[in-house]
Amino acid sequence: MTAAAPQPQHGPGGPSFADATPAQVRAALIPEEAEQFDREWRDVMARATEALDLTEVFHTLNSWRRVARITVAQGAEAHRALYRRAAARVTGAQVPPDEPLATTKARLGLA
Repeated sequence: MTAAAPQPQHGPGGPSFADATPAQVRAALIPEEAEQFDREWRDVMARATEALDLTEVFHTLNSWRRVARITVAQGAEAHRALYRRAAARVTGAQVPPDEPLATTKARLGLA
Protein backbone atom coordinates (compact mmCIF):
# COMPACT_ATOMS: atom_id res chain seq x y z
CA MET A 1 0.00 0.00 0.00
CA THR A 2 1.34 3.42 -0.91
CA ALA A 3 0.57 6.65 0.85
CA ALA A 4 -1.24 9.35 -1.10
CA ALA A 5 0.89 12.31 -2.08
CA PRO A 6 0.16 15.39 0.01
CA GLN A 7 -2.00 17.93 -1.77
CA PRO A 8 -1.13 21.63 -2.12
CA GLN A 9 -2.21 23.64 0.92
CA HIS A 10 -5.25 25.87 0.48
CA GLY A 11 -5.09 29.50 1.49
CA PRO A 12 -7.38 32.49 1.02
CA GLY A 13 -6.49 32.76 -2.69
CA GLY A 14 -6.85 29.05 -3.45
CA PRO A 15 -4.27 26.32 -3.32
CA SER A 16 -0.70 27.30 -2.60
CA PHE A 17 1.82 25.35 -4.59
CA ALA A 18 4.79 26.65 -2.57
CA ASP A 19 5.76 23.14 -1.46
CA ALA A 20 4.12 21.16 -4.26
CA THR A 21 5.98 18.18 -5.63
CA PRO A 22 6.78 17.97 -9.34
CA ALA A 23 3.94 15.43 -9.72
CA GLN A 24 1.46 17.78 -8.03
CA VAL A 25 2.58 20.65 -10.22
CA ARG A 26 2.23 18.57 -13.37
CA ALA A 27 -1.24 17.37 -12.36
CA ALA A 28 -2.42 21.00 -12.04
CA LEU A 29 -1.26 22.07 -15.50
CA ILE A 30 -3.28 22.13 -18.70
CA PRO A 31 -2.24 19.30 -21.06
CA GLU A 32 -0.29 21.58 -23.40
CA GLU A 33 1.80 22.90 -20.53
CA ALA A 34 2.16 19.49 -18.91
CA GLU A 35 3.97 18.39 -22.07
CA GLN A 36 6.25 21.43 -21.85
CA PHE A 37 6.83 20.76 -18.14
CA ASP A 38 7.83 17.15 -18.94
CA ARG A 39 10.38 18.27 -21.52
CA GLU A 40 11.86 20.96 -19.29
CA TRP A 41 11.89 18.69 -16.23
CA ARG A 42 13.75 15.92 -18.02
CA ASP A 43 16.27 18.40 -19.45
CA VAL A 44 16.93 20.15 -16.13
CA MET A 45 17.22 16.85 -14.27
CA ALA A 46 19.73 15.54 -16.80
CA ARG A 47 21.84 18.69 -16.46
CA ALA A 48 21.63 18.50 -12.66
CA THR A 49 22.79 14.89 -12.75
CA GLU A 50 25.86 15.88 -14.74
CA ALA A 51 26.62 19.05 -12.78
CA LEU A 52 25.76 17.66 -9.34
CA ASP A 53 23.92 20.93 -8.73
CA LEU A 54 20.19 21.27 -8.04
CA THR A 55 19.99 25.06 -8.36
CA GLU A 56 18.41 24.97 -11.82
CA VAL A 57 16.04 22.19 -10.72
CA PHE A 58 14.70 24.32 -7.87
CA HIS A 59 14.41 27.38 -10.11
CA THR A 60 12.48 25.39 -12.73
CA LEU A 61 10.18 23.80 -10.16
CA ASN A 62 9.41 27.16 -8.54
CA SER A 63 8.62 28.69 -11.92
CA TRP A 64 6.20 25.88 -12.76
CA ARG A 65 4.66 26.09 -9.27
CA ARG A 66 3.60 29.63 -10.12
CA VAL A 67 2.06 28.47 -13.41
CA ALA A 68 0.21 25.66 -11.59
CA ARG A 69 -1.15 28.06 -8.99
CA ILE A 70 -2.41 30.48 -11.64
CA THR A 71 -3.90 27.65 -13.69
CA VAL A 72 -5.83 26.23 -10.75
CA ALA A 73 -6.97 29.66 -9.56
CA GLN A 74 -8.26 30.68 -13.02
CA GLY A 75 -9.34 27.40 -14.52
CA ALA A 76 -8.04 25.88 -17.74
CA GLU A 77 -9.98 27.99 -20.25
CA ALA A 78 -9.32 31.27 -18.45
CA HIS A 79 -5.64 30.33 -18.33
CA ARG A 80 -5.56 29.81 -22.09
CA ALA A 81 -7.48 33.07 -22.57
CA LEU A 82 -4.82 34.87 -20.52
CA TYR A 83 -2.21 33.93 -23.14
CA ARG A 84 -4.53 34.97 -25.98
CA ARG A 85 -5.14 38.40 -24.41
CA ALA A 86 -1.42 38.89 -23.86
CA ALA A 87 -0.64 37.91 -27.45
CA ALA A 88 -3.31 40.25 -28.76
CA ARG A 89 -1.82 43.14 -26.79
CA VAL A 90 1.73 42.36 -27.89
CA THR A 91 0.93 41.85 -31.57
CA GLY A 92 -2.06 44.17 -31.96
CA ALA A 93 -3.91 41.35 -33.72
CA GLN A 94 -6.86 39.27 -32.61
CA VAL A 95 -5.98 35.76 -31.53
CA PRO A 96 -8.58 33.16 -32.50
CA PRO A 97 -10.04 31.33 -29.50
CA ASP A 98 -9.26 27.96 -31.10
CA GLU A 99 -5.62 28.78 -31.85
CA PRO A 100 -3.29 26.11 -30.44
CA LEU A 101 -1.55 27.32 -27.29
CA ALA A 102 1.87 26.62 -28.81
CA THR A 103 1.09 29.09 -31.61
CA THR A 104 -0.15 31.70 -29.13
CA LYS A 105 2.97 31.28 -27.00
CA ALA A 106 5.12 31.63 -30.12
CA ARG A 107 3.48 35.03 -30.74
CA LEU A 108 4.69 35.95 -27.25
CA GLY A 109 8.18 34.58 -27.80
CA LEU A 110 7.58 31.81 -25.27
CA ALA A 111 7.85 28.83 -27.59
